[in-house]
Amino acid sequence: MTRSTKPESATESSSLHETKVGSSRSSRKRGKQEEFGMSETRFWIRRLSKTGLRALHITGIAMASAGILYQVESYQWQMWWMLAMATGVLMMISEILSSKLWLIQLKGVLTFVKLGLLASFIILPENKPVLFATILILSVFIAHGPADFAITQFGIAVASMRKNM
Repeated sequence: MTRSTKPESATESSSLHETKVGSSRSSRKRGKQEEFGMSETRFWIRRLSKTGLRALHITGIAMASAGILYQVESYQWQMWWMLAMATGVLMMISEILSSKLWLIQLKGVLTFVKLGLLASFIILPENKPVLFATILILSVFIAHGPADFAITQFGIAVASMRKNM
């Protein structure tokens, strides 16, 4: 004798369908949370916040650099400079809190090199245009370079444990 696997009533069929649909929704939601490491809503809030912060940072740098390079009175571009520095610090803190490995990754190391070049504006004011151009070129490598490369005492190495710290 073979036993039928069909539900005996319409009510059982309906509840079986709801269970399957509900479990597939929750597994999709869990799949997205595992993929992003957080809920999809939180992912988008974080991503848009970082993008907005980066946009403010670039705006501050563009406006302040015009004043610096063309020797405009500092009161005209000082607020833009403070915006660039504040957003830069917030982006660095965000990266470090996200992963301590950022400090030894190419992006982190080049960010500190850029800060050193920026500080040299004080020592070498006549070289500001060249220093600024160098900072811009480094920014391209930071924005579009490989994040998985880390600077170690032995040179550049691929960081396989990227998110473990």
